[in-house]
Amino acid sequence: MIISKTPYRISFFGGGTDYPLWLKDNDGQVLSTTIDKSCYLMVSDRDGAFQTKHAVLWSHIEAVSSISEILHPAVREGLRMLDFDDKQGLTVHHVGDLPARTGMGSSSAFSVGLINCLMAMKGEKVSKHDLAMKAIELERNWLKENVGYQDQVAVSYGGFNLIKFSGQNAIEVEPVKIDQKRLESLESQLMLVFIGPARLSSDVAGEMLNNMPKNGETLQRIYSLVDEGLKILSSDCPIDDFGELLNDTWNYKKQLSDTITNSRVDDIYDRARSAGVIGGKLLGAGNSGFMLMFVPEDRKEAVRKSIHDCQISPVNFDTNGSQIIYKN
Repeated sequence: MIISKTPYRISFFGGGTDYPLWLKDNDGQVLSTTIDKSCYLMVSDRDGAFQTKHAVLWSHIEAVSSISEILHPAVREGLRMLDFDDKQGLTVHHVGDLPARTGMGSSSAFSVGLINCLMAMKGEKVSKHDLAMKAIELERNWLKENVGYQDQVAVSYGGFNLIKFSGQNAIEVEPVKIDQKRLESLESQLMLVFIGPARLSSDVAGEMLNNMPKNGETLQRIYSLVDEGLKILSSDCPIDDFGELLNDTWNYKKQLSDTITNSRVDDIYDRARSAGVIGGKLLGAGNSGFMLMFVPEDRKEAVRKSIHDCQISPVNFDTNGSQIIYKN
């Protein structure tokens, strides 16, 4: 039995510049961190006494006789990609600390965690870079999803990182060095607000990709906000400036597609801003899921009251990437 633990991530700035279509002619960069909420995958051999060959437990319970019958697309295609066959029966069990399809990078955390387990089942070690690249291959080439590169890299490596992209395959991960007190100040003023309900990020991203040829100037601005965010973190200027920058990136992000926001999202954000939120943005592709908000300590209670119809969670950074936590 193998169990992997893979963190979810928060992306602050640069989202949209990590897509292959953009990277054909431009560089990309993203500032992000992993948090203490994770995706757990357990993979074990399935005893031949069972009447079915494979079992997959997620929001459904599947018991099937062949890989081709598996409904979960990432499990089915992941097994195919890594050359598993029906000679070896497997049980795959998924548990997540947060709901899927909510902008927290859960799909990529699943892909990375699954590949980590399957490689361990084969007795093969995989580097953080190779783990991310295999997850990208699974999502883009096997699942044919409209995804960028940032999530797979973020959750494979873990930590607070500047991730740089150039061309189709060149990826560089630079851990961000921040004074511990400043990091704690940032962490304490971030809030996750669940807008809900779940959505298919690939569908939302598809609309953004269709608009990409006319959004070059906006994406260049989104790219530059990464550098501005890093300057704020490395200086002694007010940390509230980071919150203002989140508001800026949200305004730019909304220009990429009409599907990124909606009336409910706008209403919640407007109420929160009126109550004291300095800035925020929907995480992931957009439209629903979790919104990250920057809230000064003395405004938290007012903000909570203003958006009482939303579930609110604190943010706790985490430095671990995907790891095997049990092997027997």
